[in-house]
Amino acid sequence: MRQLVEVQVQSEAIKQMTNGNPLLLKDAITLPAGDIEEGSLLRLVDKAGGYIGTGYYGTQNKGIGWILTRKEREQINEAFFVKKIREAAEKRAAFFTSDDTTAFRVFNGEGDGIGGLTIDFFNGFYMVSWYSAGIYSFREDIYNALKAAVNTRGVYEKLRFETNGQYIEKDDYVSGEKGEFPLIVMENGMHYAVDLNDGAMTGIFLDQRNVRKSLRDNYSDGKTVLNTFSYTGAFSVAAALGGAAGTTSVDLAKRSLPKTIEQFAVNGIDYESQDIKLMNVFDYFSYAVRKGLKFDLVVLDPPSFARTKKMTFSTAKDYPKLLQDAIAITNDGGVIIASTNNASFNMKKFKTFIEKACTAADVRYSILEEHKLPADFAVPNNCPEFNYLKVVFLRITK
Repeated sequence: MRQLVEVQVQSEAIKQMTNGNPLLLKDAITLPAGDIEEGSLLRLVDKAGGYIGTGYYGTQNKGIGWILTRKEREQINEAFFVKKIREAAEKRAAFFTSDDTTAFRVFNGEGDGIGGLTIDFFNGFYMVSWYSAGIYSFREDIYNALKAAVNTRGVYEKLRFETNGQYIEKDDYVSGEKGEFPLIVMENGMHYAVDLNDGAMTGIFLDQRNVRKSLRDNYSDGKTVLNTFSYTGAFSVAAALGGAAGTTSVDLAKRSLPKTIEQFAVNGIDYESQDIKLMNVFDYFSYAVRKGLKFDLVVLDPPSFARTKKMTFSTAKDYPKLLQDAIAITNDGGVIIASTNNASFNMKKFKTFIEKACTAADVRYSILEEHKLPADFAVPNNCPEFNYLKVVFLRITK
């Protein structure tokens, strides 16, 4: 029997909740004395005992749980999850019937009503990612609901949460057909190789789909392209397919080399005609300056946080310097795709980083395009802070 706990919401937090914010912060509610099990249902009330919503207790980096419903009589059971997943799938109907895209997000956590849970589609296979032990305790109901709501070729899962003081990062097969990896998916007619059972990431970040399309269609033809923090080279593939004169992919991770070669290969691109560098991006900037290398277009999409033997990098404090380094090796009139998925600051703040970098580099810039999360990455109404992706296409004039 799942534990049901009545908790009082602090007065200052009630307005945010009633306006649609589903995140439960530790200082927003008063938990009763004693231990609460992960996955316990929380009946949220005000000081007078008035009902606000029902959520679950699940600790993760964002908070200690999520509101699931604001209907007092609604039960949190398998039928509830069937309804949520089915509604989410119906909103993505155009993706399911697309003839040139077979990889997208089916369920985006709090944006589709269940924080801490995401479900991605990869050519008939589903990848379910769990971000707290609390939501993972609903595993049986949610998997039954997934099978009831959509046709599943096969299901895989990724666990990415802390339990008993230990962070779990695990991936596994769940049910249905076992995939033969790499699995080839399509994105706007481009092909990408993914592996659903090989660590925390699959080989492609689905939230950058529209950015890759624009890079291919509007900015690559005849251009020299530098793709920094390139991971598996997805941006490089898009640039090459868009007619780039040449691409250079730079990443420190050892597996980025074979993965990038693989991505070029599945698109019929001779990887030997492209440049793939296995090195620290910050060192590459220095190398490029020494060699007098410059590019027509630079993709700058760093991780929010990274640590090497030499340095620690955080987009929240170091992005302006990183962008300044990129400007130094960008041709006059060239384009920089400045991107971050750091949710701790908004687009307005990100643009101050851009202004700071361009001022320090003594260059002028114009904004050509802006991107946030694509349509399949739904966010809660009235909660722009959950739209974490910020991408700005910049034209640099020296």
